Amino acid sequence: MKHFVKHNIAYILIYLGILCYVGMILLQNGKVQIHREMNTYVGNPLLDSFFNYVTHLGDGAFAFLVAIIFMFFNIRKSVYIVLSYLGAALVSSILKHLVFPHIYRPHFVFQYFVREKLVEVDGVEVLGFNSFPSGHALSAFALFFCLLFVSRSHFLKILFFILALLAAYSRVYLSQHWLIDIYVGSIIGVSFSLLFYMVFYHTQKWQQLNTTIPLLLSQRKSKRV
Repeated sequence: MKHFVKHNIAYILIYLGILCYVGMILLQNGKVQIHREMNTYVGNPLLDSFFNYVTHLGDGAFAFLVAIIFMFFNIRKSVYIVLSYLGAALVSSILKHLVFPHIYRPHFVFQYFVREKLVEVDGVEVLGFNSFPSGHALSAFALFFCLLFVSRSHFLKILFFILALLAAYSRVYLSQHWLIDIYVGSIIGVSFSLLFYMVFYHTQKWQQLNTTIPLLLSQRKSKRV
């Protein structure tokens, strides 16, 4: 536990600081007002293209791809990533489809209720329903905070932290979500990455998973011989 705190406390504190700052904005302003202001930054061709690609870092498929790749380097890390993502995604799905199915996305609200036209990125299909919370923000934070926690390089930790922020922000930039959606999504994602870190790395129970798929296959083949 001391090792975890020593190497990750700075990033956790920065994240908590961001949560406090954004939380103050959310408390002081309505989500329509916030989105209207944030939408003024949309329209730059370079940024439009950048965030159109960065948003895919929050795809569930991308999280599974990373987990599959890790199976060839360390199975424990791979399982850690998968379970963190699945746990967070389950909570998100329950909230999105059962608890808050009536919350509309920015495009729908601005078109049919606010009666204002948002600046949107060309080629992006904007959705209208099941806005809260953001699944992409959840996936990005679950994945990249898993990678941040297990990485020994501070350069990589900073990189993973920034990628999580960019992937989450892209959902507001593309008008797929409100700021509150990515705010809560990030909390769920980070919470599950912390929870499963304690499960897999706070004890020595899972040391046997510190192997790779090729090594397991070669050991099984040698036993047969």
